[in-house]
Amino acid sequence: MNYPHLFTPITINSLTLKNRVIMGSMHVGLEGEEDGMNKLIAFYERRAKADVGLIVTGGAAVCPEGSGGRNFMSIYNDEDITHWKPLTQAVHQQGGRIALQLFHAGRYAYKAMTGLDPVAPSAIQSPINPDVPVAMSEKQIVDTIEAFGLGAKRAKEAGFDAVEIMGSEGYLINQFLSPATNKREDDWGGSFQKRNTFALEIIKAVRAQVGANYPVIFRMSGLDLVDNSTTEEETVAFAKLCEKAGVDLLNIGIGWHESRVPTISMKVPRMKFVPIAQMIHQAVSIPVVASNRINNPDDAETIIKENKADLISMARPFLADPDILIKAKEGHTNEINTCIACNQACLDHVFEGKSATCLVNPEAGRELTLSIETATTKKHIVVIGAGPAGLEASRVAAMRGHHVTLIDEKAYIGGQLNFAKSVPGKTEFNETLRYYDVQLAKYGVTRLLNTTATVDTPVVKEADEVILATGIIPRTPEIQGIEQDYVLSYRDVFTGAVPEGKDIVIIGGGGIACDLASFLLDKKDYSITLLQRGKSFARGIGKTTRWATLLSLKKNGVQMIGGIEYEKLENKTLTIKKDAEPVHIKADTFITASGQLTNEVLFKELQHKGIPVHLIGGANQAFGLDAKRAIYEGTKIGRSV
Repeated sequence: MNYPHLFTPITINSLTLKNRVIMGSMHVGLEGEEDGMNKLIAFYERRAKADVGLIVTGGAAVCPEGSGGRNFMSIYNDEDITHWKPLTQAVHQQGGRIALQLFHAGRYAYKAMTGLDPVAPSAIQSPINPDVPVAMSEKQIVDTIEAFGLGAKRAKEAGFDAVEIMGSEGYLINQFLSPATNKREDDWGGSFQKRNTFALEIIKAVRAQVGANYPVIFRMSGLDLVDNSTTEEETVAFAKLCEKAGVDLLNIGIGWHESRVPTISMKVPRMKFVPIAQMIHQAVSIPVVASNRINNPDDAETIIKENKADLISMARPFLADPDILIKAKEGHTNEINTCIACNQACLDHVFEGKSATCLVNPEAGRELTLSIETATTKKHIVVIGAGPAGLEASRVAAMRGHHVTLIDEKAYIGGQLNFAKSVPGKTEFNETLRYYDVQLAKYGVTRLLNTTATVDTPVVKEADEVILATGIIPRTPEIQGIEQDYVLSYRDVFTGAVPEGKDIVIIGGGGIACDLASFLLDKKDYSITLLQRGKSFARGIGKTTRWATLLSLKKNGVQMIGGIEYEKLENKTLTIKKDAEPVHIKADTFITASGQLTNEVLFKELQHKGIPVHLIGGANQAFGLDAKRAIYEGTKIGRSV
């Protein structure tokens, strides 16, 4: 595909973009690290040189109380002008264009982070924040409107090519717009017209400060996904009001952070929310941006071609592969490292106060430390194990010029990624497997599949160095009578074993056990019970997706019993203790999914033989299906051998 629509320039006010793709706003947290500014500049430079039409920064707070946290950008002091100039200059030197997002968290701001009380249109606490916000006074409202305008002025002076007003995702402006959070009875709340006033006054203040010829983008909520909030009719009417107030481009956001409907995880079908952007696109004459779960050029081209939107916002796809547009333009889409919307290293990191990176691309956010350098001495590197750690180690070592041989006992690559891809809602892992398959071929990695490596395997004995990435071994829990033919391991089931009967007990309640339950329910109408010693289920699944996993399992009737002790298993009956009382649970099949053991036997044998060997991935630490950690270890060892 040539992508003629995607690579057609478009002019937004006085700014001409080289294509129809915006890198959407993401908070990456780099600015709070040591040497943070240089790290942030390197992060944005890397994307600017890869032909993105317009980069939108993470949210820059226009007021101290509206900050997203300690490591967030700000634009409320004149010193910020000087502070951000090196960033805009660096992006421009790479031929890029960059917009600053004007941001106020409202009731989503954490007092522990800002040291200030969060503010909101009404004193209604968010379900995801421990702080009750203070209802804004008339003066605070007027001052905040002015702060948005002055923030825009500073952004322009700092060299940003445009500003985006953050009015979506449940932040302050969105809180004023919604009847669910705006219960005011003055001129700033109540009727639809009054709830709009705050947003429209901000648009006017921004326009007054930047002038008629400067691009102003408004990120508006196309669909709140919270109860008793803005209606579809109000949303369309508000879009028209934004156009009338002087907005040049509408960027359509979906959902609030507190929404109990997934919007950006891999459970959400691709392009799920494009019809929302299309609805607004049909109602206004200014350009409209579609966003959320658009992760490849083919879909983006189709959206533009079919006139469903004028531009596409891809945020995390540029974490996964900064060169996504270059590869599309050059006809190498099979080489794109596709964003799988796992959230594990981006959103989950941010919610944990860490810097964002990417599971499938650990270089994201580490541009200054994870560079690729050609190997000075070319070696024969043997990688044993074709799971995520071994695949990444092979790719990077081969890129650097080493001759790499990859060995695996299976007939296919991927290791436990093949389990993950078979779980409903996780088929995006197929993209990661496709990417590595193409990369291994591109860089000439020799594959020895269906091969069990030993210390006596000729290619192992002849290697200059061996990287051992043999993964993990499922742990069998210490339960009397566990060695029965009606007891399977999770690996047995994922590789084809079919449980007998309808009633299934899964011994374990972590991420693997939950994935296994979803996998089984997709095959048959099983009755499933999860058991574990701990009380918190789905441990190991990130904060942004864990709730959705548990909600789905509960909707499908999965029972979860925690805080137990195992006694014995006999006659298809497991005896446990719950609250010190014995409980007998019958099932047709029992499946163990309660942890893993390191697989390091071969490592010790290779060491004994004096063969230089490195131990990485699950073979090194029992972290199960943690592909994020495995790929990171693989990329580090691939650079060091």
